[in-house]
Amino acid sequence: MEYRRLGASGLRVPVLSLGTGTFGGRGDFFAKWGATDAEGASRLIDVCLDHGLSMFDSADIYSGGLAEEILGHAIKGKRDRLLVSTKVTFPTGDGPNDYGSSRQHLIEAVERSLGRLGCDHIDLLQLHGQDYNTPVEETLATLDQLVREGKIRYIGASNFSGWHLMKSLATSDRYGYPRHVAHQAYYSLLNRDYEWELMPLGLDQGVGAVVWSPLGWARLTGRIRRDRPPQPGSREHDLPGTGPAFDEQRLFTIVDALDAVAAETGKTIPQVALNWLLQRPTVASLVIGARTEEQLLENIGAVGWALTPAQVAALDAASDVPPPYPYWHQRTNPELNDRGVAGSS
Repeated sequence: MEYRRLGASGLRVPVLSLGTGTFGGRGDFFAKWGATDAEGASRLIDVCLDHGLSMFDSADIYSGGLAEEILGHAIKGKRDRLLVSTKVTFPTGDGPNDYGSSRQHLIEAVERSLGRLGCDHIDLLQLHGQDYNTPVEETLATLDQLVREGKIRYIGASNFSGWHLMKSLATSDRYGYPRHVAHQAYYSLLNRDYEWELMPLGLDQGVGAVVWSPLGWARLTGRIRRDRPPQPGSREHDLPGTGPAFDEQRLFTIVDALDAVAAETGKTIPQVALNWLLQRPTVASLVIGARTEEQLLENIGAVGWALTPAQVAALDAASDVPPPYPYWHQRTNPELNDRGVAGSS
């Protein structure tokens, strides 16, 4: 397993992390993701550790906290061999302070997550969403307190706008608070919005991308094709209308390109799609999901080899979209951007 530094921090993380959204299956939404129990989770974690995949990502809202509980049971006796990341911010109850990034909610949410996980600290705590209502100074001062108390080691954001992430980083610099070293963001061949604003910010500010849904909400598995609509048991069939928006014809064009590269490499379509992401700037780790050991091993097979520049270029071309303003304008002056992202193609 390859390890990379997480942003500008000294923490090294595996390029693949196991997501626990399939643990528990509590509630209508998560039941359609998966229902892995503690025994199944323990087996998946053992397989991960055997292959050097040592970071496990959860959130307090996954199956109403049950995913964290199952993860906690599954890592007993193994805690010193792995990293735990989790996320807080979204509503966990009906109370007026049961959501957000306020001091009140963050302290309570971290304590509850630690209890469910059975841990004395969280290696990476990420704010699951952008809270417009709480001053970033309050949020970061609270995270600073939690770091000083030893309850969390590193902090990150998830699903932030570029301006809000930059405002948070500037506030950390001003007051000496911990900086966000990770941004858990949606990024895939199917949806490349991350590249316009967040990737250049990550390069400039030392924020590593921890990519969620790297297979495009399970649409880049090769199971959806022009002549084969989503089948029962798939996320696209069982949860219609959810996930990031996409253009169906563009999906088919990307899958055609993935088919061609898969044939050249002898790899599967998911492995090629994941490997493409591992070639992108700022990417530190991809959060993969798996209901079965077979799915997990297939995803792990995305590591240990690399697409050729020609294969990367072919996938770039198949998935390219016209950039929004001001990035289309910046592309007309490539001499002002030699980093090869956003403003230059």
